[in-house]
This record gives sequence, C-alpha cells and structure tokens, in this order.
Amino acid sequence: MAADALRPARMRPRDVIKVGAVGLRTRPTRAFLSALGIAIGIAAMVAVVGISSSSRADLDRALASLGTNLLTVSPGTTMAGGQARLPVEAEAMVGRIGPVKSVSAIGHVDGAKVYRTGKVPAAETKGIAAYAARVDLRAAIGAEVRSGTWLNAATAAYPATVLGATAAERLGIGQVRPGTQVLIGGEWFTVVGILAPAPLAPELDAAALVGWPAAESELGFDGRPTTVYTRSEESRVESVRSVLGATANPEAPNEVEVSRPSDALAAKQAAGEAFTGLLLGLGAVALLVGGVGVANTMVISVLERRAEIGLRRSLGATRGQIRTQFLAESLLLSALGGTGGALLGTAVTAGYALYQGWPAVVPPWAVLGGVAATLAIGALAGLYPAIRASRLAPTEALATT
Repeated sequence: MAADALRPARMRPRDVIKVGAVGLRTRPTRAFLSALGIAIGIAAMVAVVGISSSSRADLDRALASLGTNLLTVSPGTTMAGGQARLPVEAEAMVGRIGPVKSVSAIGHVDGAKVYRTGKVPAAETKGIAAYAARVDLRAAIGAEVRSGTWLNAATAAYPATVLGATAAERLGIGQVRPGTQVLIGGEWFTVVGILAPAPLAPELDAAALVGWPAAESELGFDGRPTTVYTRSEESRVESVRSVLGATANPEAPNEVEVSRPSDALAAKQAAGEAFTGLLLGLGAVALLVGGVGVANTMVISVLERRAEIGLRRSLGATRGQIRTQFLAESLLLSALGGTGGALLGTAVTAGYALYQGWPAVVPPWAVLGGVAATLAIGALAGLYPAIRASRLAPTEALATT
C-alpha cells in the first residue's frame, strides 16, 4: 500500500492537452507569431501544389475538349537554308491518308498588311498577318467564335474577315458591329466575327482570316497552303504523323515540319511543374524557419517558467510529465500553425483558380502531408526545451524566483 501511495498520478490525454495549452493561453501574442511562421510555410507549400494541380486539371480539361489528335503540317527550310513551300495539292493529298478524318488549311497572303483605317502609318502593322482560310477551319482546330459568326460558303467569297483574339484587341475592336471594316492589302473587308483564343492554333490569334476564294480574287493569293491541319483517329495519330511529311510534299519530305499542338501544351505544363519544384523548396525553407521560431519560443518559455516547473516537481510531477507538458505545448503550437496554413493555402488556391477560370484542385496528400510535417517539426523543435525543462531540479528552479 505504501508503494501504491507514492506512485505518481498518470496523466490522461485530455490532461496532457489542457496542461500543454496553458503556455499558449498565457502568452497568446507570442504563440500567434510562432504559429504564423509555421502557417506561412505550410500555406506556401499547399498553395503551390494546389495551383499546379489546378493548372494541370485545366490543361487536361482543355485537351479533353479540344482533342489530342490534331496534327499540323507546315513548310520547313530548304537544303540551302531558305524558306520551303508546300505544294498547292498538299491539302488534298493529306486528305487521302486512310485514318485521317478531316483536313483544313490556311495560307499566308504575302504583302497583305492589316490596318484599322487608311490613316494609320504603313510601318504600324501591329504584327497582324492576313491568311486565307477554309470554311471548315474552325471545326478542325476546335476554335470558338467570341463575337459574330464564322465564315461560310457565302461570305468566304466576298470581302469578309474573321479576326483572331489578339488581332481584334490590337485593332481596338471588342465586339462585332454592323459596318465595322478593316483595311487588308489595300482593300476594305467587313469584320463578321472575332475568335476566342485558340490553344491548339495560337498562330491564328494575331491573324485576320479571309475566305479562300476572296483571298484569291481580292488579294492575289497564290493558293498555296502554309499550314495544313488534320484530325485522325486517336489510335492512329503516330502512324499518320510518320507519313504526313512524305504525303504533303513527296518531292521534298525533308522540307516539311509536322507537329502535334497538344505536345506543346504538355511541354508548357512540364516547364511549370519544374518551377513548382522550386517554389516547393522555398516553402520548405519557410517551414524550417517557422520550426526554428517554435523552438526559440519553447526555449524562452522554459526559462520564463522555471518557477512553475519547480513548483510542479515539488508537488510530485515526474520528469516524464514535465517533458510531456512542454512537448505537448510545442505540438499544439505547430498543429495550430499547420492547420491554419493548410486552410490559408487552400483558400489561396481556390481564389487563384477562380480568377484564372480553372477548376480548383487541392490534393488531399498536400494538406495531410503539410499538417504531418508541422507535427514532426513541432516534435523536433520542442524536444530539446522539453528535456531541458525536465532536468531542472525543484530546488534550483524555485531558488531562481
């Protein structure tokens, strides 16, 4: 019975949390600033991962709607280093490939500059190019009309044009209105439509597109395509890609460039992921700095609370219970910072995704991993102060008051 009477009381988990929270309640400002350091690091890491995941989800959604089976054929360079040209029959020859489902093309109209009015200096072209376009071009590349209409069999034969998104912005035309005209190659063309940005054909964003017949009759277009767009069966894209060059220009297949626009979008995403790795490293540094702040706070807390430690020891608290108290306080401090940082990072991701028009995606592993990392850092940061507090002798601690 005597041995049982001297046995120290055991602390239940609820008691550990209550005792650990004492230091946070008595010093709220210091606790808040320490937790803020942890929160900034976790928020940065969660936001970086979330924004990267949201961007990737938006790319996947775009590729799902636009398709990855679009291939483009364009002229490369000659053996002498000059600019090659596709034959007039290139579009028709590509259409004869078995797995090809649809073919369309554009042709650059040489010397046809685009101006808003005839009073604009000739040198101020604003980088807008004029292209002849097939009527089925919009369906082939998956472009959307933002305002007005697309070219049809009737308007393609008359002086009518559809502007790319960038071209319309540079010309100061926000919406299609009756009577709006632009000067192309010295001839007036009526603006019948404005395209939305075309992810798979960015060369059209800064272009003025006119019908193929109208380009030949009004602008002296020679009928040669400069880019051929083709859609093929998804499972046969690579096989079609391997024969496109020789089919489009049998006499000089080495002077033909074949590309897959969706690959460029994927490469852009890959470059963004590399940058994401750098930002994650910066977030980890911020998290480490927050951990140092927690350790500093706990060391100071031990020094300031020597009297409390001595009193608890003299009343029967064991060294293990003192260690548990300060370790619990450090873990609570880190948990508060980690939870707040995870919520802040999720909010930042949602806000940025909403601003960009992306689906908001925050991987659960990023949130759970962030909180787990803060607990690990909190345990490491509080380990030394907890051990130091437990080693204080009751008489020594009380003698310093």
